Amino acid sequence: MTESETDAATRAQSEKDSETNTAAHSNSETPTTETTFAVLFDMDGVILKGRGADPIVHKHAFEDILEEQEWGQGWEQSLSQSHRSAFEQYEYTEEFVTACEAIDVDPVAFYAAREERSAQRIVDRIADGHRGVYSDIDALNTLAGEMTLGLVSNNYHPAVQFVVDHFDIDRFDHVRGRDIGVDGFRRRKPDPHYLEETLDALGADSGVYVGDRGTDVVAAHRAGLESVFLRRPHNSVATLDTTPTASIDDLRNLPRVLEQIK
Repeated sequence: MTESETDAATRAQSEKDSETNTAAHSNSETPTTETTFAVLFDMDGVILKGRGADPIVHKHAFEDILEEQEWGQGWEQSLSQSHRSAFEQYEYTEEFVTACEAIDVDPVAFYAAREERSAQRIVDRIADGHRGVYSDIDALNTLAGEMTLGLVSNNYHPAVQFVVDHFDIDRFDHVRGRDIGVDGFRRRKPDPHYLEETLDALGADSGVYVGDRGTDVVAAHRAGLESVFLRRPHNSVATLDTTPTASIDDLRNLPRVLEQIK
């Protein structure tokens, strides 16, 4: 081989090596990304029968506080009917704060104490058989093997966790009820706080939320999720201000809807 032929062969091999290295470098800079699609469910009215907890639990919870006498004695005798009513309501309101001021207790701490007892009352009623689960939650068995599932509820976290354990619902990858207390009350849907927290916990970047209220639809969209509105007997004629991505009347129809959404 002549000198010129040798130089040409060397240049050709060098160019080939350069192309190989460039291709390898290009491949290394293009990582494979995997996305997680999560299917999140509300609890009350979707998994657990009934639109929500019976309001009587909050009245009984306040009575529990009176009986325990941890917040002092005698002041209940001086309560006006309006103050008592404020203590027996679910909401943290100005009336609740005013009632606390009347008996000289911290409203935030007193509200948390009342909510702790409300949560226990809810658990006790479920344990006693006052509420069960819908038969169509067997759809979870179909979805669990294919998708990441989560349960996100405005109900108290201890109550949500009890429902999952009591009814042996083991298909959820993450379970989240709201925190007890004022912060939890303020983070209820339609605030997307707990939905976003659950998406982070699951490592999900897209998904759908299944709920039975207009606030569920709004919260889903605020969290960047698609929404599926589930109609049950308690909301069969409900009208919505925000249009959901899809509507169903049985959870067994959800897999078909998810195929269209994804």
